[in-house]
Amino acid sequence: MNSAPFFWDKFSDQPHVIKDKNYKKSMRKKQWLDYVKLLLTSLFILPVATLFMKFFSKQSTIDNSFFGLGVNLDKGNEQQALIEELGVKHLIIRLPLWEMERADEYKTFVESFFEKSSKSVLINIMQDREHIEDFSLLKKDLETVFKTFDGLVCEYQIGTTINRAKWGFFSVKEYLNFYLVAQELKKTFPHIKLIGPSMIDFEYYYTARALFNGFNVVFDKVSTLLYVDRRGGPKNTQYGFFDTQKKIELMYSMVRLSSKCASDELYITEVNWPLSNTAPYAPTSEHECVSCEAYTQYMKEYHEIAAQTGRVSRVYWHQLIAPGYGLVDNREGKLIKLPQFYAYKEMVQKHG
Repeated sequence: MNSAPFFWDKFSDQPHVIKDKNYKKSMRKKQWLDYVKLLLTSLFILPVATLFMKFFSKQSTIDNSFFGLGVNLDKGNEQQALIEELGVKHLIIRLPLWEMERADEYKTFVESFFEKSSKSVLINIMQDREHIEDFSLLKKDLETVFKTFDGLVCEYQIGTTINRAKWGFFSVKEYLNFYLVAQELKKTFPHIKLIGPSMIDFEYYYTARALFNGFNVVFDKVSTLLYVDRRGGPKNTQYGFFDTQKKIELMYSMVRLSSKCASDELYITEVNWPLSNTAPYAPTSEHECVSCEAYTQYMKEYHEIAAQTGRVSRVYWHQLIAPGYGLVDNREGKLIKLPQFYAYKEMVQKHG
């Protein structure tokens, strides 16, 4: 993802905002009909799902499997020891489709976490525009991924952050067609689980379109990147009503009402708070950033709320090493375990 108009920001671990506004406008214009369908679906589904969200209860016992953590190949091999110290058994690892030449490196990286204790790994397959537009290339590379990790990995999140143009998709329809390529390949790899649609933030109109449509898609498990950092703490509300608990309940209600979900398992596959005074590593403006103390408090509250709803199977914290939003700061070649690292360790080991 380093050709115009898509460029990767190595500091915040995400794409830069598309600067070519004419390109973005023209691409969205091509998808106008899908935006109409998104609007109509949302006007019907969201009120219904809101009405039903208190009727779907799910009892769950919280244990170590509730906690997941993001690790990245480019953050180095210090991560293995840190993961063992934390006691985390469930990892999410990003695999960009634009780095297919490094597939064997990623395999070695995944294997390295199994050396001292067993782990469960979810591969987060990240898209680029080339693979969105070229289905033959997408099929070839997805098949390579599934073969490379066969026997190591069973779960794959197909695409990420699909409601942000800077990540490559310009409509939910584009994503669903993308997902169908992976779903067709599953016939050859029937033991794997495909997870989606991975919307970011509380933009559930996109989720409604992804879960209620005429496409022949089936999500083995449903994922959401449920950030609430722009509201401050997780107990704060959006639109005067939806705090983190209610956002989760609404999401789960849509999962239960949709015929596109093979199970009612819901993963939160990315969430964190940005850290103050860490620009350019912080993924947001300084206005949304918080201190390590507030970060630690919000992280605990978020996990407590998600667990108490009984509707979330796992929360993957994003991520282990990241100066602008993680548990460990690696600037200047040194690893500094931040207060949230020890708080996360305490949470995990409490439920170990």
